[in-house]
Amino acid sequence: MIDFQSIEKYRENNRIEAKKALGGLPHSIWETYSAFANSFGGVILLGVEEHPDKSLHPINLPDPEDMVAEFWNNINNPKKVSVNILSDRNVTIHEVNGNRFISIEVPRASRSDKPVYIDGNPMTGSYRRNGEGDYKCTKDEIHAMTRDASVKTQDMLVLEEMGLDVFDYDSVHRYRIRMKNYRPGHVWEELDDADFLYKLGAIGRSADGKMHPTAAGLLMFGYEYEIVKEYPHYFLDYQEQLDSDTRWTDRIVSSSGDWSGNIYDFYFRVYNKIAQDVKTPFKLEGGDRIDDTPVHKALREALANCLINADYYGRQGIVIIKRKDSFSFSNPGSFRIDIETAKSGGISDPRNAALIKMFNMVDIGERAGSGIPNIFNVWKKQGWPAPEISENIEPERITLSLETQKTSDKKQAINTSDKKQAAKTAVYKETIISYLTENVTAKSSDISSLIGISIPRARAILAEMTENGIIIAEGANRNRVYKLKM
Repeated sequence: MIDFQSIEKYRENNRIEAKKALGGLPHSIWETYSAFANSFGGVILLGVEEHPDKSLHPINLPDPEDMVAEFWNNINNPKKVSVNILSDRNVTIHEVNGNRFISIEVPRASRSDKPVYIDGNPMTGSYRRNGEGDYKCTKDEIHAMTRDASVKTQDMLVLEEMGLDVFDYDSVHRYRIRMKNYRPGHVWEELDDADFLYKLGAIGRSADGKMHPTAAGLLMFGYEYEIVKEYPHYFLDYQEQLDSDTRWTDRIVSSSGDWSGNIYDFYFRVYNKIAQDVKTPFKLEGGDRIDDTPVHKALREALANCLINADYYGRQGIVIIKRKDSFSFSNPGSFRIDIETAKSGGISDPRNAALIKMFNMVDIGERAGSGIPNIFNVWKKQGWPAPEISENIEPERITLSLETQKTSDKKQAINTSDKKQAAKTAVYKETIISYLTENVTAKSSDISSLIGISIPRARAILAEMTENGIIIAEGANRNRVYKLKM
């Protein structure tokens, strides 16, 4: 939240837009409203100008009450704006040193309201926000938002142009064997493959009464060369980067041609790779050794979430990377709920509900939005740095980063028990906040140079600020940048 009494401390960025508005309500306000609503939200300031040093200063609107009334008249006009997502508390008149100005706090729109557009045309009136300001959405971005706005999830679509020969029935049979092990005696056990797949939601009946694959069925059990006919950008990529001298030491890709290339088989190929180095304490239960731990379960959840919540029409595909001391899980698509809500748990809004059902039937994944909170809890108990979730807009992408090295093991880690060090860290944090009010983003290397500390220590401070909700991280690894959380 902006401290309006100290507004000169702030700078325009991807969450703050200042407009003089002395000539009346500016037309560009609607582009910014659309951009904030379709991105991460933000604050529009009317009656505020930017000085040469980039600082913001109120300039006193002559009649802000009339401007607010005009704003409400326009935003409630469907010919001007597709939807009003504001309430009275979002629009406020302020006074600082005798200067009156208006703040309009635009929240991130819910998926059912996107795209938020202006002038009656979503294809020409939909905007988003980046470090450069407002920009018109591409057709791909508009189509992605429209897909997410649907009541039915993407994977429920019946693909009427395809037949049941798109399936790799070896994958289907492996799935059925696993389900039999986890659900012995299930009523579907004696069904033939077609009836089983229908009950599971992998095939559906079209208007002509014929059976066809569903999108979920194609993704789960289809051959890769059939999947790309519906999803041209479909690509599954697992990389092990355990040696700094080589690009990768092991790799699995869906297009290799030596396996099915579907997400069911990919899940088990990848899980076996990422779990093989997880330490397993010796534990017996009923005379049998238990080779499962909370870390194993958290990794399964992270992998399943990545596959289940992907927008398979999106660009760049699924990318899973295993490093010596970390994992990253990255998928196309944006969050359908606020990231902080996802961390809290209890609320679930999956992009591919049919895929969730399929994975749940073989004891993979969670239903009630508890997966992400469980990952955070497990990492906390292990004493590892808090997981980082980042969301990019262009292209739309979600990345979950998990470090497996204890903070106390890092040579440059922050020693919170050292009072002198804690005092220094507090000063560093203030410097970072000031820097990010003047600059939209910063990398850990920028902060390292700014403060004069090592990059690992800068990363540790930034990670702590992210965990405390002061800043947000976007991107992964070398492309990760940090922004102020508004």
